[in-house]
Amino acid sequence: MYSKRLLLTTSSLLLLLSVVASAQNEPITPATKLPDHPRILLLKGEENAIKKTLAADKTWKNVHQAMLGECDRLLSAAPVERIQIGRRLLDKSREALRRVFLLAYAWRMTQQKQYLQRAETELLAVSAFSDWNPSHFLDVAEMTMAVAIGYDWLHNDLSPASRSAIKAAILKKGIEPSLDPKFNSWLKATHNWNQVCNAGMTYGALAIYEDQPELARTIINRAIDSIELPMEDYAPDGAYPEGYSYWGYGTSFNVMFISALEKAFGSDFGLSLKPGFLRTAAYMTNMTGPSGNSFNYSDAGTGGGLQPAMFWFANKLNDPSVLWVERGRLLSAGGGTYDKDRLLPAIMLWSNGIRVTDIPEPKSRIWVGDGKSPVALMRTSWSDPSAIFVGLKAGSPSVNHAHMDVGSFVMEADGVRWAMDFGMQDYNSLESKGVKLWGKEQDSQRWQVYRYNNFVHNTLTVNNELQKVDGNARIARSANNPQFMSATTDLSELYKGLLNKASRGIAIVNQNHVVVRDEIETPAKEATVRWTLLTSANVTITGKNRAELTKNGRKLVLQVEEPAAVTLKTWSTDPPHEYDAANPGTTLVGFEVTVPANTNTPLTVLLLPEKAAGQTSPGVQPLAQWPK
Repeated sequence: MYSKRLLLTTSSLLLLLSVVASAQNEPITPATKLPDHPRILLLKGEENAIKKTLAADKTWKNVHQAMLGECDRLLSAAPVERIQIGRRLLDKSREALRRVFLLAYAWRMTQQKQYLQRAETELLAVSAFSDWNPSHFLDVAEMTMAVAIGYDWLHNDLSPASRSAIKAAILKKGIEPSLDPKFNSWLKATHNWNQVCNAGMTYGALAIYEDQPELARTIINRAIDSIELPMEDYAPDGAYPEGYSYWGYGTSFNVMFISALEKAFGSDFGLSLKPGFLRTAAYMTNMTGPSGNSFNYSDAGTGGGLQPAMFWFANKLNDPSVLWVERGRLLSAGGGTYDKDRLLPAIMLWSNGIRVTDIPEPKSRIWVGDGKSPVALMRTSWSDPSAIFVGLKAGSPSVNHAHMDVGSFVMEADGVRWAMDFGMQDYNSLESKGVKLWGKEQDSQRWQVYRYNNFVHNTLTVNNELQKVDGNARIARSANNPQFMSATTDLSELYKGLLNKASRGIAIVNQNHVVVRDEIETPAKEATVRWTLLTSANVTITGKNRAELTKNGRKLVLQVEEPAAVTLKTWSTDPPHEYDAANPGTTLVGFEVTVPANTNTPLTVLLLPEKAAGQTSPGVQPLAQWPK
């Protein structure tokens, strides 16, 4: 036993020395000053600024009270247990982070000892785990962040024995595994794993800095260097490659990381100025429709949620309008709806005294962003709950967490999401049944999962084949014309070998209806093209080229303008495999058309809300003539 432990310690030391030796131009040096505890996110005495915010704004007070109420419920809850689900301990790490962050916040704001004692109980419980599951390092990262916040914020009030046990867990179960190449491939990742893991390790390093200064500096400097990799993916415009839900994960932890650096060292070492990073706030603002639901392409969940990190962005940009969606969520629900958000206390740290009711609506009604997953997001109003909203996605199925949804769109009007996206399926529900979910080859099993391929997205399917994984599409042009707000994309690479050319344009016309126009060019053989729209509305076919969608007492007409000889139909969304999730209450509606060889064919579809009843578009122009 002793010799094994000595070997592990020696190996860790060699790894550490290797990291130290390779470091160059380190931002954090032995001369760098660091505040005393508490030093992570909220320094001693900064509670007073939050208290002033609470006194001046009823909405913030409601959020604060909701957090305290949740802490009161936690007082009688059993501590988190080490119960692994499949390959993940992640739900336990996340719950520990939620509990510790809330309880530590409650202690610092109220000085009521029951919160201190309950947080200490939680910290000691997770510190006693055998490990934090380094084989799935997100689990370690979030647990380390949880324990680091608790250790730092409660440091001066914990017993010496508790401090010793918690500090040892941060070092042995958090930081040291990150030095092992078996567990730290995320250092080279360009996606959310890098952001989350570097944030977690940095929090651990900040918490025990005075006890392990050389190691802590190594970890923090490593993180500052490594996290630039995923931050490059925000360029040029801020469109986050992995979509809404993973923005809420990767970007939020990236902000937690930068905010901790700023508080501890007075600098973010230039990270927030990386191209596109600050612009991502506008992306996130525009990703939510009037219904409150997000554009949930790729591995995203349905619905939407409060994003505390947006308040950090608003402060950086000096632009409170990016908080318009957060304003709506806070005013409609207070904080009680969001007390399951493990980062919720951070919203109070970043609120910066802004009155929620003073947040103005954004000026522009269209946002277009290039990048690995380009998007165009359009609406007729920010304040009208009945406004039309359209989101169009380009990009590639090869992007991390992407689906075969290139060219897909969502559409809302009259408070109803008429054109929808299923989003992700729970990973463990697939992995536990042996599905090889993470392959990205053309013949990967990932693309057999019903929700992940193009057959069930609001895009085109050609000859009943999958989109090409290595295909890519950009937003070709866009126009912010109130009478013809539009965006177009060239989908040709997604159908290579099946079509010579495929282009899609979507426009909000006269602020009262939507046009979807596709232009297809076939090669020297015919092609069968299927056009589909996924909806949770009731669908009634009322004519060969016309269908009525009804939901929540509202109606939308889907009308095919061209080609003339089409017959609308519906398809069931019952999944083909036993591992697929069920999709109750949903329908695919659309049409199939066989396009002769060497032919150019337009497909023009109108989506007509009730206010546009009887609307026709006799002059929908070719995409080349759409405005720029």
